[in-house]
Amino acid sequence: MQAVRDGTAPSADQLGTLTSRRAPTWVLRMNLADDEHHFLRELVKTSRQKIHHVTWIDRDGTSRQTALTQPEVVRLNAIAQRLKTSKSDVLRQAAHIPLAK
Repeated sequence: MQAVRDGTAPSADQLGTLTSRRAPTWVLRMNLADDEHHFLRELVKTSRQKIHHVTWIDRDGTSRQTALTQPEVVRLNAIAQRLKTSKSDVLRQAAHIPLAK
């Protein structure tokens, strides 16, 4: 993104519009790679979702609270139901899974 450091407004060629039935929304054009655009879109999409918090106890006895997006909590619920245990217990047991090298 071209930063405006001197406090002036961006020029007309730096701005683009999104059309909708509401008032126009102005956005800065960003000169980024496609994968960076995808990352930023997913980041904004995720930040707009409802966050679910799961409290669990880590293997060292530390109390943890993990924030999960809706797709993550659905998947964790499915695993917990299949194992017939709680989400907290699944995370506690998952803490013992060794990291891949």
